[in-house]
Amino acid sequence: NTAVIVDFFFFTAKVGKTSLIMSLVSEEFPDEVPLRAEEITIPADVTPERVPTHIVDYSEAEQSDEQLYQEISKANVICIVYSVNNKKSIEKVTSHWIPLISERTDKDSRVPLILVGNKSDLVEHSSMETILPIMNQYSEIETCVECSAKNLKNISELFYYAQKAVLHPTGPLYSPEEKEMKPSCIKALTRIFKISDLDNDGILNDNDVIFSQRTCFNIPLAPQALEDVKNVVRKNMSDGVKDNGLTLKGFLFLHTLFIQRGRHETTWTVLRRFGYDDDLELTQEYLFPLFKIPPDCTTELNHNAYLFLQSVFDKYDKDRDCALSPDELKDLFKVFPYMPWGPDVNNTVCTNEQGWITYQGYLSQWTLTTYLDVQRCLEYLGYLGYSIIQEQESQAAAITITRNKRIDLQKKQTQRGVFRCNVLGARGSGKSGFLQAFLGRNLARQKRIREDRKSYYAISTTYVYGQEKYLLLHEVLPDFEFLSEADLACDVVCLVYDISNPRSFEYCAKVYKKHFLDSKTPCVIIAAKSDLHEARQYYSLSPLDFCRKHKLHPPQLFTCNTDEAPSKDIYTKLTTMAMYPHAKLRCMCSCNRCTYCICHNLLNSELVRSVKAKLYSAVLNRHMTQADLKSSTFWLRASVGATVFAVLGFAMYKALLKQR
Repeated sequence: NTAVIVDFFFFTAKVGKTSLIMSLVSEEFPDEVPLRAEEITIPADVTPERVPTHIVDYSEAEQSDEQLYQEISKANVICIVYSVNNKKSIEKVTSHWIPLISERTDKDSRVPLILVGNKSDLVEHSSMETILPIMNQYSEIETCVECSAKNLKNISELFYYAQKAVLHPTGPLYSPEEKEMKPSCIKALTRIFKISDLDNDGILNDNDVIFSQRTCFNIPLAPQALEDVKNVVRKNMSDGVKDNGLTLKGFLFLHTLFIQRGRHETTWTVLRRFGYDDDLELTQEYLFPLFKIPPDCTTELNHNAYLFLQSVFDKYDKDRDCALSPDELKDLFKVFPYMPWGPDVNNTVCTNEQGWITYQGYLSQWTLTTYLDVQRCLEYLGYLGYSIIQEQESQAAAITITRNKRIDLQKKQTQRGVFRCNVLGARGSGKSGFLQAFLGRNLARQKRIREDRKSYYAISTTYVYGQEKYLLLHEVLPDFEFLSEADLACDVVCLVYDISNPRSFEYCAKVYKKHFLDSKTPCVIIAAKSDLHEARQYYSLSPLDFCRKHKLHPPQLFTCNTDEAPSKDIYTKLTTMAMYPHAKLRCMCSCNRCTYCICHNLLNSELVRSVKAKLYSAVLNRHMTQADLKSSTFWLRASVGATVFAVLGFAMYKALLKQR
């Protein structure tokens, strides 16, 4: 509020308006009063509300009607001055000034009016009996005050009320005619109540109220003061207090009481702390804090943001099934002005058997939004009240900007947690199935997905060397002649072809040669629908020969036509390649010559499996037979297996350490 400038306009001749201004400035009644006072700016540090105050006087004798209209259009607040001992000046308030101001201002943003009765030192009676009906008739009149420029009575109060009318207006909050809060105010306070209700039980307990008090007013709330507040609500509303906490009705009643008693600043302080402007709309500064992203950097949620989102999930997961039902999801998004997640989200992240978004899927969707559209993520966090609950300056504190990708490539290591894989292929090659299989859905489940709810993204977690990472799959439209930079910018590329379609691989070959032949982005060719009969591809080279020629991994067989959830091994390999694009130990072949294949074959050999089974049986189950224990053959095989394990384990450790 330190940037707000308050304008005062004083009307009606010979009522002492200029004297009021000069008495305020000099703190004494002037001997000589000009027709019009010069424009005055009072510094913020000497005003009660700590705002700079710009005072403008008006004189019918010196200024034209056009100048008057211009000043009215710029005014933040208008003071209409009348003389308490002059009935004609009081009548002119309703017959001339209020209609004139109404004509020159927008109906949707009426300027607040202050009625000022001057020269109270000349009469013994009050003019309030005459003024109160006028106040009830015109809702734009904020208040009325009687003062005396000569005796300096209520001079400072006059300017305080005028400032208050600008900074804490009644109009957006309350309807004097109906004597209740306006719908927009109720809607804003209801959102604030839901955010402040940290356990979502419909009651603000003492901890909720104390936290809100400290957050909004930066001062503690005494226990006795809290009890007094609840007692006031109890006396006026039977259902305002429940289980010794404030209900929504009680919360709204309390703010209605503040407004009715002239304590608008209390309600406005709460509203502005939660991001609302004078029109009770969330400000752009609150929803979209300044946030710059350098080139070749990505955006991710940090640890504190994930903890906050976890608390939000727990708050609305009422049945504790680690999934959000449609009703629970709707309840969560009640603090939003619109439903941010469409039905396609259920086909973008993991869901349970009922199709409800799981805890993992919930975090994945937030991760996806942060990566693709960080401004949208900031907006969503603003609706949830992140900066208030986490006591941060803005939602920007929830975002981490990753290091430039070029530096990661130079250092051959990365701290990023989200990796993007673009999936390309001809129509019908199996790209959508590849995305849905990542979410654990086999072909039977995929057939139940409606076409209008299809998603071109899929995101979930994988584990690489024990670290949890997010892999984001993006299905790119198949027109490779018009691929944009966004379609090509990623950490790893998947080229998918249908092994049963002889013309499917040609698309992959052309895309690779045109866009990725000289690229440093790792590429993998996926032979989809491997459960079908393999057809010979109508291309000059077979897929295997093409991969050998361009030093790619051999085509990876993949199918989602399984009884159980499809295997996720390929997705782990893709994430590993995205994390370590320069690493040599990312073999996906069956050559039986490289370290990877030798170790893999050994670990799956009959000898090792037999030794493992016997050891598990001895240590865990403890029911080995006496014959097994006495068998020299068993101990010979066990010792050989243990030796081989030790030697190859050490060799693998050295190889991995060297590559990393």
